[in-house]
Amino acid sequence: MEKPRKKAFFPSWRAVFQSPTTRALAALAFVILLGVIFNADQAFFKWDTHRDMLRQISVFGILACGMTLVIITAGIDLSVGSILGLTAVLFALFSLQLHWSPFLAVGVTLLAGLVCGVASGGLVAYFRIQPFIATLAMMVFARGMAKWVSGGQKISTAVLQPDGTYVYQEVPAFFNFLNSKILGGNIAVVTLIFFFCIALSWLILAKLRWGRYIYAIGGNEEAARLSGIPVVATKLLTYGLSGLFCAVAGICQAAQELQGDPEAGLTYELTAIAIVVIGGTNLMGGRGGIGLTFIGAITIGYLEKVLSINAVGEASRLMLTGIIIIGAVLFQKFRQ
Repeated sequence: MEKPRKKAFFPSWRAVFQSPTTRALAALAFVILLGVIFNADQAFFKWDTHRDMLRQISVFGILACGMTLVIITAGIDLSVGSILGLTAVLFALFSLQLHWSPFLAVGVTLLAGLVCGVASGGLVAYFRIQPFIATLAMMVFARGMAKWVSGGQKISTAVLQPDGTYVYQEVPAFFNFLNSKILGGNIAVVTLIFFFCIALSWLILAKLRWGRYIYAIGGNEEAARLSGIPVVATKLLTYGLSGLFCAVAGICQAAQELQGDPEAGLTYELTAIAIVVIGGTNLMGGRGGIGLTFIGAITIGYLEKVLSINAVGEASRLMLTGIIIIGAVLFQKFRQ
């Protein structure tokens, strides 16, 4: 008679790496190790490097918050970069040239992002258009709208006069606030906004019934519909929130650059998707979380910082990002 095998006291590596959190943390640890080894005159050991990394990744991280919600529903949002560009132009126009109050400028800009997101959600939910196609159409439309509103020019403090000269306006105090650092210069305001977006997304996914609806739709949309879950309303909410996060990112982008650039946000959707995928959220939907997205954002942030301080060119960074996305997706596929 064959003796029963004893249970191993320690879990196998295979079992350990079945956890998305473990895999995400392992990727982060690997990137940090690269930073320690290739530290470019000890730059990686200075707090300024980490503070600047958080500031630089914050706009991408805000976009990734909305992308996470969409991907969990088994969707995708290719329009996040274009909506960022449109809302950055609108916010700069309202604040720098029309001199609206910050509350009105922020409110209308957020509303514009929300409308764009809901429009994408409507195409997906009501007309059953594939998310890839619907958000691709919104990507093109929002970019065109940004160029139309701005006249193809950057919206800055320089205002063209009828005689062909430029008059430079004063930078609004709200722009300076968004672009400032607090707590003794140790953390940027835009980073705190990123943390707030992470917290809001976590609240939606973990504590509200809408979060359960989002997971259910991503797991099996037909079963969710038969269970009485409002699929259409949930998708509208999800894509609307993605558009809202894009507007928040657009406001931060305009404040950092002191202008609204109609070309802002190009390829940002690539980085947002990379953050979500590297964090471990499943592209097939139904699984993932905002905590994983935060880990993915920090991983991409450190990777960009390590490449930057070691003077790696932008072309190589883009190619590496593409390779990382494919690698992460293939890893997920093999683990299923």
